[in-house]
Parts: sequence; structure tokens; C-alpha cells
Amino acid sequence: MSENCIFCKIANGEIPTEFVYESENVVVFKDINPQAPTHLLVVPKVHIPSLAQLNDKNLMSELLSGVIEATKKLNITDYRTVINTGSKAGQEVFHIHIHVMAGREFSWPAG
Repeated sequence: MSENCIFCKIANGEIPTEFVYESENVVVFKDINPQAPTHLLVVPKVHIPSLAQLNDKNLMSELLSGVIEATKKLNITDYRTVINTGSKAGQEVFHIHIHVMAGREFSWPAG
């Protein structure tokens, strides 16, 4: 855990947040600044700054399982997933997380 990381504080219960889904190593919660009608964040409980530092294949799998379980729970069938890696790619919180967005039409390339 990183003591100044907001996602570490959320994942460990220091900041009260309703989880859409929780497993032993992953939590899923609603983004406080949604970019779509449904905007979830899938976050590991352990602090890893970005995808570039994620070397644990089991955790990779559990993060994707978090996406699947949360979307099933909310009956979401069409959604976009995004992982921003590094500040030039749009990462603002340096704790790996997967954005899951749904409820509107998306275009490509993303703008």
C-alpha cells in the first residue's frame, strides 16, 4: 500500500466506497468523475503504479475477472475497457486500474 494513494485507501476501506464487486485481490467501484452513464474502476488491492509494472499473471487474470463479474452483476453487455499507462497516455492516478464504461455509444479513435 502507498500511504498517499487514493485507490489504496479506497481498496483498503479507509475511504468509504460501495463496491460493485470485490474479490480477495480486486475491488470494483463507480468512478467519481464518470465519462459515461456507467463508469466503473477495477482496482487491485495491492499498490502497483501502472500496467508497465504489473508482472503477476494471476493478478492480471483477476483484474479481468473483476471486469466480467461487475458487468454481469449490472447486466451490462456492451462496454469499453481502458487502461491508461503513464501520464502521456492519460493516467492520472498512479495505481493500475481498468476503466469500464457503458451506457452510451463510443466511437473510434477515442478522443
